[in-house]
Amino acid sequence: MLFRRSKQKKINKHQQMEEEKSPLSSDLNKNIEKIRLLYEDCSDVVFRSFLIGGKVKAQLIYIDGLSNMEELDTSVLSPLMKEMEEKRSSLSNWMEEKLSVAKITEVSTVEECIEHTLMGNPILLVEQESKGLALGLAQWEKRAVEEPASEAVVKGPREGFVETMSINMALIRRRLKSPQLKIKSMKIGRRSQTQVAIVYMKGLTDETLLEEVNNRLQRIDIDGVLESQYIEELIEDHPSSPFPQILSTERPDACAASLLEGKVVILVEGTPFAMIAPTTLLSLLQSSEDYYQRFVLSTAIRWLRYLYFGLSLLLPSLYVAVLSFHQEMVPTKLIMSMAASRENVPFPAIVEALIMEVTFEALREAGVRLPKQIGSAVSIVGALVIGQAAIQAGIVSPPMVMVVALTGIASFTIPRYNLGATLRLLRFPMMGLAGTLGILGIMLGVLMILTHLCTLRSFGVPYLSPAAPWNKREMKDFLVRAPWWKLSTRPHLTGDFNPYRQGPNQKPNPRKGGE
Repeated sequence: MLFRRSKQKKINKHQQMEEEKSPLSSDLNKNIEKIRLLYEDCSDVVFRSFLIGGKVKAQLIYIDGLSNMEELDTSVLSPLMKEMEEKRSSLSNWMEEKLSVAKITEVSTVEECIEHTLMGNPILLVEQESKGLALGLAQWEKRAVEEPASEAVVKGPREGFVETMSINMALIRRRLKSPQLKIKSMKIGRRSQTQVAIVYMKGLTDETLLEEVNNRLQRIDIDGVLESQYIEELIEDHPSSPFPQILSTERPDACAASLLEGKVVILVEGTPFAMIAPTTLLSLLQSSEDYYQRFVLSTAIRWLRYLYFGLSLLLPSLYVAVLSFHQEMVPTKLIMSMAASRENVPFPAIVEALIMEVTFEALREAGVRLPKQIGSAVSIVGALVIGQAAIQAGIVSPPMVMVVALTGIASFTIPRYNLGATLRLLRFPMMGLAGTLGILGIMLGVLMILTHLCTLRSFGVPYLSPAAPWNKREMKDFLVRAPWWKLSTRPHLTGDFNPYRQGPNQKPNPRKGGE
């Protein structure tokens, strides 16, 4: 019995595939029957029968909620039902004359009909016609363009990507008004048929890089793509590494700046996050706001960010190592004060640090998952109450609470959330090494991380460039943010064949009126 059911399912699946690939016939009833079979048990699919001019049978097929019903009524149904059928040489030509629809596409197979209806474009089938028309009347609910919550800036554009790809494309096109901006679309996902677009600047992007991105995307064979992270994990060079090798952003200005550097942007339908490739550790530590403020201020903030990048990873480990093995490194009065504060704490420093770090991470996750109205309040009040109660109960010492708080503040200075999450993950093995081997363990952990970073590539680009391999020309946008009149060249590894992005002698000259 089970064998028969399995065999019957295989036969039905084969028949369904054959029906889907079959061409449309001139018999309207057969075409409707094939499409109804494929849309069996789909209550949101509407089959609307009507007569053109009161004589010719026609069928309109659309999905409720994906099509513009008002335009469908006023621009398609009303004029066709009132129109007297005339002799015509081509269905599409005749319809283009009668219908006030901007985009009309001719379809000739059942598969094309299914594809267009799922995109929100109604299908019009007419009796005695072996071809149908897909009407560009797709419309669905979409979120308004707002400032991205994860990449807020004090100075700069407030626009962020949304879940609709056409809007995201338009946001990039508004910033780069050039016919050299190219967009290649494809569909990934057997069931989801998610639209994915490769965006690049012709003449700036290396053709080898573009071909590699295209090949990696074409290789993907998966049931569905619901978010850009699905694709990111399937195309990155080192999927087992905790470090992100593709930059995710919600900012159109960040994508436009990367395109002008010769990089590739990947847009995915249904998510506000765009992917930028290749990327480096330096790119993940840069913020869009670095280029919207005076270069002296941006350089100072960048140095502060680099400092807190190291503290976010190493501060708890250094505290544990000093208290456990290297008390001589701390001034006598300070170590005596710290010892007095830990007098009633029953745990060693490593256990104390783990308790506080795990508690802090739990509070941070709770603040994210709770409603916005109470999330931040719970995080702040919870940290204060739990920290004070833990100190009074003698579970942790005040210096440890201070160290964990400083570490949390340091992690918030990282401009990319995924890089900050990586540091949060690495912090725990670093504390373990510090609690067992002291400073030697921290040095061993740092060397292991640096060795790993040196082996990483992002679409062939070294992850630590321009520091490793050393590139003197790129140092003006690494340790410092040089003024715009000095940033005359593009990054070497992605735009060397078209290196200059601005003309010579751009430095303002007060003696010549700024010329």
